[in-house]
Amino acid sequence: MTEIYLIRHAQAEGNRYRMMQGQWDGDVTDLGRWQIEELALRFREEPVDLVWSSDLFRARLTATAATRWQQLPLHTDEALREINIGPWETLFFGNVCHDEPESARIFMFDSEHWVHEGAETYGQVADRAYACMERIARENPGKRIALFSHGVTLRCIMSRVTGIGLNDTEHLPICRNTAVSKLTYENGVFTPVFYNDDSHLSEGSRAHWSLTGDLRHVRFDPDADREYYVRCYADAWQTAHGSLAGFQAEVYLDAALRHHAARPGSVLRFYRQGEPVGLLDMDPGRGAHAGYGWISLLYLHPEYRNQGYGIQLLARAYELCRLSGRRSLRLHVADANAMALAFYRREGFRELSREHRGQGDLLLMEKKLGGPRDVR
Repeated sequence: MTEIYLIRHAQAEGNRYRMMQGQWDGDVTDLGRWQIEELALRFREEPVDLVWSSDLFRARLTATAATRWQQLPLHTDEALREINIGPWETLFFGNVCHDEPESARIFMFDSEHWVHEGAETYGQVADRAYACMERIARENPGKRIALFSHGVTLRCIMSRVTGIGLNDTEHLPICRNTAVSKLTYENGVFTPVFYNDDSHLSEGSRAHWSLTGDLRHVRFDPDADREYYVRCYADAWQTAHGSLAGFQAEVYLDAALRHHAARPGSVLRFYRQGEPVGLLDMDPGRGAHAGYGWISLLYLHPEYRNQGYGIQLLARAYELCRLSGRRSLRLHVADANAMALAFYRREGFRELSREHRGQGDLLLMEKKLGGPRDVR
């Protein structure tokens, strides 16, 4: 009898940023790396003979949890990749759900009927991934095999094995990050043993991104959004400095207009279910010579702070940097703004320098934006 462990990859950038990943080859988050460490402890107690993975980085890195103890070779196959979602890849959930609500609804809740030009269907994913798993099982009788893949792909495989329809999300939910499912294979038949087990994770390693809503962004309108921009900047200034002393509305508004003119999409407004949430202002020229991007303003309305929404604004800044080939992201933070400092430090920003000003210290902070690294 052959045993097969099916494992979803650790938390990846797209999961945390609420981005449609598909086959976009993004990185694993810091939390995801900790999840891999805890998964590795599980595989130290449950050794396997063979390890296969999707060739996408997030799956390959997660697969090191099973290869490290026995130093097994890692085999990859494109057939184990995530679903190709065509033009949706790297778009954000909030924008897709707003711009194409019916197609998004079908994708999530009636997936057996989802069709989009340039994308795979769920049935096509099931065909390629199931056939790959069946071949691996048939060619390795009596082995214990770990197979690392992706959320949609694993649901498609398990739907094919169990006969549970993809629309039955109650009995066939998407696997959690690093969750393990187990099958046996004998006489050409797969039999499920258990599904979606992440008991190896500590409570602090489980992601809770779904507790917040998905934000959508729209480009700054130079005519309609001037007053809103000034209000947001003024509130951000007062929060950081304790008063509006030194605040120059026209100077900052003129800068935002220049940023928008230089690269439309550098200044974005954010909404949740039609309600304004905040804005992001990126200076597309600053740092170009040195390969870093620059945030002039990242602002959330007070009622949305400490709610898990800030990362979705920051994710747009990362995406703008990626599209323009920047290797890092910088910004200034007032030393007195404890909430902002805690947020940026938590997200991996480090202090580069400190400038003494009359209203308090101003910190220059940076985060490196390296892409996926080689799996060692």
